[in-house]
Amino acid sequence: MSSILTFSNQAKTRLKEIMSSDEYKNALGLRISVKSGGCAGMTYDMNYVEQLVDGDEKIEVEGVNVFIDPKAIMYLLGTEMDYKVDKFTSSFVFNNPNETERCGCGESFKI
Repeated sequence: MSSILTFSNQAKTRLKEIMSSDEYKNALGLRISVKSGGCAGMTYDMNYVEQLVDGDEKIEVEGVNVFIDPKAIMYLLGTEMDYKVDKFTSSFVFNNPNETERCGCGESFKI
């Protein structure tokens, strides 16, 4: 069975850095969901969890709790979360083999 979501070494490192900062020390972890929106129809959404949500799938990534919205699981199966640093920006990116289309700005996708 394929994992719902895997994490690159860069993503793991960045998650640990963020979640160990004073700003997020009270957060229980990070929650990943998929929402309608963007020019291609769907967007990835990430929020810090301060209260558990019933039904979320929990993945522990080197000591960091990552919670996945159950409605997002079918869209995320087999996806790798990465962290990219470019000349002008740095961000988490999702390498999703299920995507059939991605908008030009890279912010939304279609499955």
